[in-house]
Amino acid sequence: MPMRFSIYQDSLIGARQANQDRMGYCFTRDCLMMVVADGMGGHLRGDIAAQIAVHACAAAFQPAAQPRLADPEDFLESTLRRAHRETLRYQSANRMPESPRTTVVACIVQDGQAWWAHAGDSRLYWLRGSRVLARTRDHSKVQSLVSMGLITPEEHDTHPERNKVLNCLGSPFDPLIEIGGAEDLHEGDTILLCSDGVWAAVDEDDLCAGFTGVALEHSIPALVHGAVARHGSLADNATALAMTWGTPEVALATVSSGEVPPGAMTTTIVLQSAEAGEPGDALSEEEIERTVREIRDAIERSGGGQ
Repeated sequence: MPMRFSIYQDSLIGARQANQDRMGYCFTRDCLMMVVADGMGGHLRGDIAAQIAVHACAAAFQPAAQPRLADPEDFLESTLRRAHRETLRYQSANRMPESPRTTVVACIVQDGQAWWAHAGDSRLYWLRGSRVLARTRDHSKVQSLVSMGLITPEEHDTHPERNKVLNCLGSPFDPLIEIGGAEDLHEGDTILLCSDGVWAAVDEDDLCAGFTGVALEHSIPALVHGAVARHGSLADNATALAMTWGTPEVALATVSSGEVPPGAMTTTIVLQSAEAGEPGDALSEEEIERTVREIRDAIERSGGGQ
């Protein structure tokens, strides 16, 4: 039976010199994948690491989801580790003193269930109405302080050291890939993936309220623009990608995977040919920004669908 869902994504540069976040989604008749990567600005070419992560996910999804994945958990684990190795290979090929690094969060939806995986502090939220049913746990210094009881969970998102990440793709050590799911989705459930430029600027209650009774085509731009506005001259790159399952009444448009031909894939991620070179070289910063604008314009022209 074809999947039906609404989906929307948006990204803003904030007050940074470049947008090092990357995002995208792919789907076949029976399977949907979403991914957000946040290149780490404290290291060389975080944008390259994020681009490699998103590209690796799409490149692996295309042959594996025909039209569904045999094992979503294994796919997420192996694909993110592949992205980590590709990032190290990029460092070696370009003789860089250190590898580019990125946090990443990815989600698979198949058979009415969701699985997810992450490394670092890019987050996934599973929302039902005004409640957060699940959220990924940051691989960060501050989350460690919460786990040890040294600070309260309420202090987490405003702690001055919240940006210190302990796990990522591209580090000298094998990353921890933390897996979540499988969880049954109900009609109207929303899965949100976002970079820390979003969640660090928005209270969780406000985040939930922004999705309650509001179509993604409105809630995602409001979330991203609100995050940048709140932090002003200190605003980080802010990126969010969300999917609402089923055909909720508030959706302006709904995607049906039944429209995807057998063996085909719909994607917002640019896949380059093998002759084009390294995945990280696929798009320049200007081309990335233009692609984001074109995707946003296409969504608006179609009335808010895919």
